[in-house]
Amino acid sequence: MSAIKIKFPTVIKYKQGILIVCILFVCFSNGLYGQARQSYAEKLGWKKGDRVIIFHVDDAGMSYESNQGAIQALEKGVATSVSVMMPCPWVPDMVHYLLRHPQIDAGLHLTLTSEWIGYRWGSVSGIKASAGLSDNEGALWNNVPDVLSHASADEIEAEIRAQLSRARKMGFNPTHLDTHMGTLWASPEYLERYIKVGIKEHIPVLFSAGHNTFLRQELREGPLVGLTTLVKRTESKVTDTAEVLNIIQKTGERIWNGGLAVVDDLYLLSYDWKLPAGVERTDENLRKFKTEKYKALLHSVKAGVTVVLIHCTDAGEHFKYISDSGNTRNGDLTAMADPELKEFIQQQGFILTTWRELQDRRDHLGK
Repeated sequence: MSAIKIKFPTVIKYKQGILIVCILFVCFSNGLYGQARQSYAEKLGWKKGDRVIIFHVDDAGMSYESNQGAIQALEKGVATSVSVMMPCPWVPDMVHYLLRHPQIDAGLHLTLTSEWIGYRWGSVSGIKASAGLSDNEGALWNNVPDVLSHASADEIEAEIRAQLSRARKMGFNPTHLDTHMGTLWASPEYLERYIKVGIKEHIPVLFSAGHNTFLRQELREGPLVGLTTLVKRTESKVTDTAEVLNIIQKTGERIWNGGLAVVDDLYLLSYDWKLPAGVERTDENLRKFKTEKYKALLHSVKAGVTVVLIHCTDAGEHFKYISDSGNTRNGDLTAMADPELKEFIQQQGFILTTWRELQDRRDHLGK
């Protein structure tokens, strides 16, 4: 837990006058924000203190290697969930697998960007229907700021619905929705459409609104930084993290009241874990390094439902022509399949779950 210091004046009156004594009252921010409230895990029927984990594989459908990595992590490892990028070329291969394995927990990795240089994809809704989502190559923009600059909330919603429609037409009914590169967390207007579709279609959306121990550490960088826009700022005012967390929590309550499951925390920075300097980039070194990192991460997990985002790819010789991220993705795959990590999870009493189970439990509670 991180502690914050608050000056708390105590006033003691004497006949001769008033003596003001200032004391430092130390309070734990995690406790103030999360522990005083019932966790979403408890609301969903788990016991107080239970640490419930979803190891969630992003980017299925992006490439053949991405599909193979996701499948291996689910079948041979501790990964419990996956999501599919519907605009991408290897979607049919992944969906065919999911139709043959209906027990797999699979959602939509709602994709509004196309970030690689020579390997690109366009919107499902088409250039005419979503001109603001398309760059000069006819592909989706390669970064979130350009999406924000060009795409309206109406175009965002149209593309979300187009990706969902394509999945259903293929016979794939997703267990949840999440967002590639955090685009749907990048503005209040985009977030509103994301939540709107989720509630309307009764599909849970990835949105962490419990104690948010990890999330609060990730608000200043990476995909979650867009959530700071939930607080209106002026040029002279720096966004207060407590203000942002309060709005996030209220948004989570609205999602819950809309009939959808909500999670307590989210970790998504494992993509950026790098081997220490001087350590050779071998598969074995990557496996050991990432396994130890995931064990350390789990030691920090607080009670509640925590989603850990991972990128498992069986990145062979040709993957380098798509992305330079093959090492970290291979590392995730080998760590997820490492018996040492599985044994650690069992020994420490973590509970692995899926989005399907979360929503089944939420549905059982009713409104």
